[in-house]
Amino acid sequence: METQIRRNQQRPAEPMFPEMFDVAVIGGGPSGAIAAERLATVGRSVLLVDPGNRIKPCGGAIPSRTLKDFGISEDMLVAKANAARVIAPSGRAVEMRIGNIGFVGMVDRATFDPYLRERAEHAGARRLNGKLISVEEGKDGTLQMTFSQNDGDASSQNLQLRARMLIGADGANSAVRRLMFPRAKRPPYVFAYHEIIESPRETETTPCATDQCDVVYDGRISPDFYGWVFPHGTTMSVGCGSAVKGHNLRQATADLRRAAGLASCRTIRREGAPLPLKPMRRWDNGRNVVLAGDAAGTVAPSSGEGIHYAMLCGKLCADAVDTCLRTGKASSLRQARRIFMRAHGRVFLILGIMQAVWYRSDRMREKFVAMCADPDVQRLTWESYINKKIVRRDPLAHVRVFFKDIGQLLGITAGQQ
Repeated sequence: METQIRRNQQRPAEPMFPEMFDVAVIGGGPSGAIAAERLATVGRSVLLVDPGNRIKPCGGAIPSRTLKDFGISEDMLVAKANAARVIAPSGRAVEMRIGNIGFVGMVDRATFDPYLRERAEHAGARRLNGKLISVEEGKDGTLQMTFSQNDGDASSQNLQLRARMLIGADGANSAVRRLMFPRAKRPPYVFAYHEIIESPRETETTPCATDQCDVVYDGRISPDFYGWVFPHGTTMSVGCGSAVKGHNLRQATADLRRAAGLASCRTIRREGAPLPLKPMRRWDNGRNVVLAGDAAGTVAPSSGEGIHYAMLCGKLCADAVDTCLRTGKASSLRQARRIFMRAHGRVFLILGIMQAVWYRSDRMREKFVAMCADPDVQRLTWESYINKKIVRRDPLAHVRVFFKDIGQLLGITAGQQ
């Protein structure tokens, strides 16, 4: 009995939460953490909920602009890439160097996401390690949420908390979207799988470079997307994605590792998850809920880039929610998607067309890689990626790329050799 009393005395007290939060943010990835930080910074009472026990499969690439836009320290980068190498089914490789306009920063989500959650907490958000079970909307429009707690204590009871507004930033399989939106409201997605492995020792010879991202366009690796080998400093991310049911992503990743000379490297962890590739037509429910990040489908088609867009989406959703709380106008929630699509909708449309056209067969992938050897294509690609907007200052370059594109499609040009 005395031992049991002593254990109870040593157990930390239950965290005391306010009766009502202004905003509950479900999901502590880049989108949710940025949303929670921004709302807490402007004085809103914020609850940030995340299970904290899962790492999203992600190559970890962010443009250098992301560091500036969101105040990310370069200390969070595990590597910097100054080039990408695109590889065709035939094995032809084309190097695309970035030049002096920036770089591709590489982050490890195992450390990057907790860093962002800690920033949100430091700004004033209250954190809960838990998982959303249910949401009920009261007559006054407030939301009562039930959470299971991940505190390591099997005897923990479910926790109920209330909030005036809710941001669902809880991934492609969003519980918020499932509970608060019609069942049909789900963006299309590919399934992504990767393995974090130890980088080869300097004495070992592999075709991989430590400052270069390899992107593999090969139907054996992915019949409708691509495979990747990304440097992470002392580790590497190797993986692929596909929406084709029955395609064995684990076997494809094993084949990719073998082709890259990485089969013998120690595997540290394996991760898989759906990856949405099209923004939903509506992110809010018209009253008190808005979706952000993967839950809203803000992952770029063709490239699968999601971190920068998720963080931007979190920022815009936070601003929309703050405006709604301040004015009482639920229509303010629509501004998040409107601003996002005004800035990036055309890029998403172009990338979606690219994926539909160039990823549909190995013959088209060969043509696509050949086109990537063109200096105009490389310059416009990197400037658009780094600056997160379509380059408009050189219209003649776009015209040249257009006609080269048509030539490749019709088979009347051979591409640069």
